Amino acid sequence: MRLTILPALLGALTLIAVGLLQPPVRAADGLPPPIGPSEPLAKAEQGDDGIYHQPWFVHSFLDLKEDFEAAKSQGKRFAVIFEQRGCSYCVKMHKEVLAQRYINDYVRENFAVVQLNMWGSREVTDFDGKTMPEKELAERWGVMFTPTVVFMKEDVAAQEAKWGQPLEVMRMSLGVGPGTFYDMFVWVRAKVYETDRNFQRFHLMRFDERKALQEGSAGQ
Repeated sequence: MRLTILPALLGALTLIAVGLLQPPVRAADGLPPPIGPSEPLAKAEQGDDGIYHQPWFVHSFLDLKEDFEAAKSQGKRFAVIFEQRGCSYCVKMHKEVLAQRYINDYVRENFAVVQLNMWGSREVTDFDGKTMPEKELAERWGVMFTPTVVFMKEDVAAQEAKWGQPLEVMRMSLGVGPGTFYDMFVWVRAKVYETDRNFQRFHLMRFDERKALQEGSAGQ
């Protein structure tokens, strides 16, 4: 009996340690389906800077505080994405991830996204009012890889800090698959982080939901 109980007890303790026994926390309402139609595909255009651009990315004077307030007035969350010429992960993000219709539509409808060049020279005004070239802002924010998506908190004016990491909810860097990319935007938009900071737990829940839907469709 002791030999039977001990492995089960140790297994349960292990699951508790990694958080798998804790039920996933999700927003009560408003979560979109975990997957959707990929077509018609959304196309990005490559600019003279060698970087791909979504037509709905924010075009502004690059005053981040003003851009944030504009996004808020539209009922959208605000994010800044850093890219660079020759970045294979950036190209994949546009041609394989944001190309999928349901992902592109969700991000476009729910987020205002400012795109910056990690090595660019355009003047950007940070949240504290300091103006600098894109490349200096990237260094100031500690951006080391592309693409890097920086998700800002819902109300930066309520924060004591004037700029930097305290204003952020989360960052997403380098190449991630469509599921992870989509789930991160949903996690931020639905403010799931307010009840559970463990994005991975949320992502695993969404992964299981996607898998179940895909298997159900395949069986029909």
